[in-house]
Amino acid sequence: METLKYKKKTKNTEHQLIRSVVITGPEKVKIKEIPMPQPAEGEVRIKLEGSGVCASNIPVWEGRDWFNYPVEAGSPGHEGWGTVDGLGKNVTGLKVGDRVACLSYHAYAQYDIAKANELVKLPSFLDGKPFPGEALGCAVNIFNRSDIQNGQTIAIVGTGFLGLLLTQLAKSVGAKVIAISRRDFSLQSAEKEGADYLISMDDHYEIIKKVKALTKGQFCERVIEVTGKEWPLNLSIELTAEKGKLIVAGFHQDGMRQLNVQLLNWRGIDMISAHERDPQQYIKGMHDAITAIKIGQMNPFPLFTHSFSQENAQQAFRHLTDRPDGFIKALIINH
Repeated sequence: METLKYKKKTKNTEHQLIRSVVITGPEKVKIKEIPMPQPAEGEVRIKLEGSGVCASNIPVWEGRDWFNYPVEAGSPGHEGWGTVDGLGKNVTGLKVGDRVACLSYHAYAQYDIAKANELVKLPSFLDGKPFPGEALGCAVNIFNRSDIQNGQTIAIVGTGFLGLLLTQLAKSVGAKVIAISRRDFSLQSAEKEGADYLISMDDHYEIIKKVKALTKGQFCERVIEVTGKEWPLNLSIELTAEKGKLIVAGFHQDGMRQLNVQLLNWRGIDMISAHERDPQQYIKGMHDAITAIKIGQMNPFPLFTHSFSQENAQQAFRHLTDRPDGFIKALIINH
């Protein structure tokens, strides 16, 4: 991985250079020095402690025909947290030094810019802890959309980082959880987080048979699909009970899907896309995530299994795609 050389930094932030990860092509990363970003009116500059590495980055990393390279410096990092470093005009309620999580889109860098109303102040009990706010808020938003109730049996199809958080949240309200995953390590992790039943994602009809037996033929009141793949999404339809809810939490971004709409109709299933587009809903999710952690409904910190420097960002992306045993969630940390 190359490092591009630029002129020496100056004390004037308008001319200061910062380090940023740049994906220059499929599976290629450089560290580049770019100008220090300057906050415009209503914006805030954050000195980033780090950013989570999201599974939605995989297509950008692997390469697709519709992406242009190099991508923008720091992109597609969007799970940043750090401290307020600079304020644009007309920003109130924030001060330099406040520790925050943010909605920003170039977070694989030392600094990034966010709108002042797209920041969440982090309380003191989170001091010293990583907080990839967008990812944690996403999990709580999905949970809230799922309307999981005490006594229900739910299936979570895909037990990576997001699926494990949803397992924690579902167990916190008294639901029984069937965890379904292709990796033995993911199933073992789900068991640690309280999953009641573990099923390997291998044979389509065997999975249906097992879930039918576990639910006495009724299937699951709630099924959350977290893989972003066509087959598991159709499997999820099969596992959803009559008048149940199928929550699509996986990020389906590789084209069209063929779905068993006949069964979806026949069972009267409510199919819900849990993806939010309103930034303020993400901010609400971040606030709710802080509360969930404080009261013990959610504990993400053991799930941050790997940390990488910017210089090792390429390894972080490889872990994201290869998913070796022991891997759940990677963070890129600035030092």
